[in-house]
Amino acid sequence: MAINREIQELGRYSVKEYNRKRNDNYGLKFTEVVEAETHVVSGIKYYLKISVATPTGAPKIIEVVVVVKLWLHSKQLLHISPSPATK
Repeated sequence: MAINREIQELGRYSVKEYNRKRNDNYGLKFTEVVEAETHVVSGIKYYLKISVATPTGAPKIIEVVVVVKLWLHSKQLLHISPSPATK
């Protein structure tokens, strides 16, 4: 199943935001969103599994939670962690 461009951009944003918060220019590199779920809250909460490359180039899957509030033109990275299968 192909995951649409909007979801891929949220994945890219999540990885970029994670690296920014850590002041890590050589941190994780976005590869692609491999799984996505949504829940409507006060906005849309996205649960994403993202394939990334570590600074050494090793592949890894991470899980993130992002809330998007379209009417405020905002998105916020709430949570990021290694996927249980790749710890």
